Amino acid sequence: MNADPRHLQRPALLPESGPLAQGVPDPSARRIVERVIASGAPAPEAMTPEQGRQAFRDSRAALTHIAPPASLVRDITLRGAAGPIGARLYRGAACDAGALLPVWVFFHSGGWVAGDLETHDAVCRSIATLAHCAVVAVDYRLAPEHRFPAAVDDAWAALRHIASDGAALGLDTQRIAVGGDSAGGNLAAVAALMARDAGGPALLMQVLVYPATDFAGRHVSRERLGARPPLTGQTLDWFATQYLRSESDRTDWRASPLLAPDLAGVAPAMLVTCGCDPLEDEAIAYGRRLQAAGALLHYRRFPGQVHGFITMGGAIPETTILLGEIAAALDLAFDRAAAAQPDRRQAAPREAP
Repeated sequence: MNADPRHLQRPALLPESGPLAQGVPDPSARRIVERVIASGAPAPEAMTPEQGRQAFRDSRAALTHIAPPASLVRDITLRGAAGPIGARLYRGAACDAGALLPVWVFFHSGGWVAGDLETHDAVCRSIATLAHCAVVAVDYRLAPEHRFPAAVDDAWAALRHIASDGAALGLDTQRIAVGGDSAGGNLAAVAALMARDAGGPALLMQVLVYPATDFAGRHVSRERLGARPPLTGQTLDWFATQYLRSESDRTDWRASPLLAPDLAGVAPAMLVTCGCDPLEDEAIAYGRRLQAAGALLHYRRFPGQVHGFITMGGAIPETTILLGEIAAALDLAFDRAAAAQPDRRQAAPREAP
């Protein structure tokens, strides 16, 4: 890993066309696949949603890395159109208690059905401390109890709350980025498009980690890699059945941001894909559209890794590299923005509620 964030000033560009997926796992990823197969555990589509949620919690607890310390970890509530939205606020370990911190608004994975504030706690602590920032993890509503567009509505409402009232939480509302993994990457991409369309908040970056971008298409990587855990085509179909209200939702750009009419003017993106992921080609297709629109800041591919590895740091060494590179990208974006408005660096927040 290049520890100097200045390497991110020169974007790594995607090839113009063609699938990249090869599906040859690294040793650590291969052990994960073998462990899943040997366990005989039922796939999500063989469970009830609540059983699937518990299985996701259990798997993340077994695989995630040890969470680093943070100076503040506190559950908070954000305003939502359908009622309060749960969230968790993190401040990095070495952050000045009296400073307004830049903030990464994070949306977790789990197929819009599973995942919560606990499953990605170590990820959020790591980014807050490594990027010297705040992180707000959003506990958006889950399907099938709350189908599309409930998660999108919550993601957008949470982002707007942070942009309007974040100073009360010690957040610099002029330095906001969004991000997420898988389903959360989908929500981050959609939130970035909604922010562009609404004229704000002005986002410094969107971090899209192996995002789902297209419910309507059938991409090569899914056909080639969809028979092997940890994420199979059958599981993807089940997630879609739980999340979407009808077939027509598949072509709604808020579910399939790859189908958005125009990506011009959207926030700069860091896109991460992995080569043993059935979603890789749709993520790459979105990256190519970002690149054509001038919005792709940095592309990072982990050719031997599997979908979900950001929460597998206890078993996969490359997770540490991924977290470090995300933190470096965010730190650079936040630092550049601070340099452009030096008076805000010393501002003290109001008393947090």
